[in-house]
Amino acid sequence: MSAGPQRIVIATGKRKRAIATAIIRPGNGKVRINGVPLELYPIEMARLKMMEPLMLAGESIRSLVDIEVRVKGGGVMGQADAVRMSIARGLVEFFRCENGGEECEKLRALSEALKEIFEEYDRSMLAGDPRRTEPEKYMRYSARRRWQKSYR
Repeated sequence: MSAGPQRIVIATGKRKRAIATAIIRPGNGKVRINGVPLELYPIEMARLKMMEPLMLAGESIRSLVDIEVRVKGGGVMGQADAVRMSIARGLVEFFRCENGGEECEKLRALSEALKEIFEEYDRSMLAGDPRRTEPEKYMRYSARRRWQKSYR
């Protein structure tokens, strides 16, 4: 099952201030985050979060593609969530096929199965999280904190 010789998919993911762009092309399973192989990523919790879509998809699907991700902005876990989202969206899009034919039907079924697996595991892998930080108000230290009141 090949996805075509020149098929390249670009997918994005966002979480808070972090933005990740994943480039997915046919290959043999290499995953790089800002030029660093995923297996050597220094922060373990973030690495495990980024690997979730690849583990859910399975080794057979991972070995078909090379993934290059560029991520910027935000904190460590926000970046990890953005990378996770971009990889999941990219994998679903990579195996989607618009043409007819028997092989295309297999790829379309694989894409739908991946989408179903990701949504069942965690919907935010594909849909995103709309929550944002509340802006700080005038003459306050934060969005909700007020001056302390003293009665005596």
